[in-house]
Amino acid sequence: MNHFPEFEVIPAVDVQDGEVVQLVGGERGTGKRYGDPVEAAARWIDEGAETLHLVDLDGAFEGERVNAAAIEAVVDRVDRVDDEIGLQLGGGIRTAQGARDLLDLGLDRVILGTAAVETPEIVAAIDETHPGSVVVSLDAKDGEVVVSGWTEGTGLDPAEAASRYEQLGAGAVLFTNVDVEGQLEGIDREAVAAVVDAVEIPVIASGGVASVSDVVALKESGAAAVVVGTALYEGAFTLREAQAAADAV
Repeated sequence: MNHFPEFEVIPAVDVQDGEVVQLVGGERGTGKRYGDPVEAAARWIDEGAETLHLVDLDGAFEGERVNAAAIEAVVDRVDRVDDEIGLQLGGGIRTAQGARDLLDLGLDRVILGTAAVETPEIVAAIDETHPGSVVVSLDAKDGEVVVSGWTEGTGLDPAEAASRYEQLGAGAVLFTNVDVEGQLEGIDREAVAAVVDAVEIPVIASGGVASVSDVVALKESGAAAVVVGTALYEGAFTLREAQAAADAV
């Protein structure tokens, strides 16, 4: 499975209590609401999205999938509109069987964070039946990987962790810099480049994108794709503008 043959700007559809929400710095309760997830997904597809990044925020904190109905409604809508759109989902996926069920439902990739850190063998188990479909989410705060909704430090260096999961069969790495998440203050390019340099698999960058120049900088750092949330919802730039700028580099 060839993820991201060309650099992609991926809109985030983060769901809390059945609505689209963007958190600030990964803190629960800081979210601003942006309405119905299905409508958001349809909007991004209209604007040219090739992939959608779905997150069950309640699931990330609770450790089980809370917004399954809302997420499944998005999957159904996307399948009806354009089944070529890539779909990746994270938040509350804790078992290999749970991941397989989601992949069989029509998702292209599952994103594992806490589960991958706590039970690394889950990555290999899913890869066995659905090769290349696991994206390991490494969320970094103060230079170390954090889990459980960004509340617990692990002592792991993001670049070292990325290399380990590549060996276990991860198809891609989602690297989120929680320090700059949702704050529209710009990215940490060096942190992303360090993870990119550590692996051969695609690195999807996330966190802090405030401008089109941030998107371009992430492409130049070697990222295969970037997930953008708050900046798109707040109208800092359009999806088409960001993709066009990246394509021009």
